[in-house]
Amino acid sequence: MRYAIYYTPAPESALARFGESWFARKEPFLDAARRYGFHGTLKAPFRLAKGATEAGLLVAAERFAGERGALRGPPLRPAVLAGFLALMPSEPFGELDRLAADCVASFDGFRAPPGEAELARRRRAGLSASQEALLRRWGYPYVMGAFRFHMTLTDRLDEAGLASESALAGAMLGEAPAPFSVDAVTVMVEPSEGDAFRVLRRFEFAWPAGPLRTAGGP
Repeated sequence: MRYAIYYTPAPESALARFGESWFARKEPFLDAARRYGFHGTLKAPFRLAKGATEAGLLVAAERFAGERGALRGPPLRPAVLAGFLALMPSEPFGELDRLAADCVASFDGFRAPPGEAELARRRRAGLSASQEALLRRWGYPYVMGAFRFHMTLTDRLDEAGLASESALAGAMLGEAPAPFSVDAVTVMVEPSEGDAFRVLRRFEFAWPAGPLRTAGGP
């Protein structure tokens, strides 16, 4: 059983409806992305450390959310990342980067160290020296300075597939997508290896979003 801390859009929001429509399609190149759900990773999947419990994780997530206000940033746009299509902020969103770093650090006491098989799997991607250091410290190489917020839409595709899917995603989002609001953290669970991740609880932040901030935040 693995847990993760994700951003998921508010139920019934335009972004949630987009995700539902996108993953309702039956194309096989959506299968891996669909298993993880429509989300942005804040703390990557982990197994619970010895002595940690699901109940304790939920309490910590509720406390974390209760100490924060919602963030408002630039709209999400389709973008290509490492050969797959994702939604990413159209401009730098520094406050979101800092939120993700806080998640990584704040929930790290719940994380069991990765086993050798998991470390080897991560290293097969070809890590830089700094990413290797992040993997050893935090159990995942794409955190802190290596973090790039994204909401995965497809598995890896060739250039033609990426172009086609990007055009479709842009059309589904519409001509003028709204500013991106991050108003909660969601605790997800993978009940057993290979199962689809499912929502345990979505914890809304204590305060509403302030004015739109771009280009890295204040």
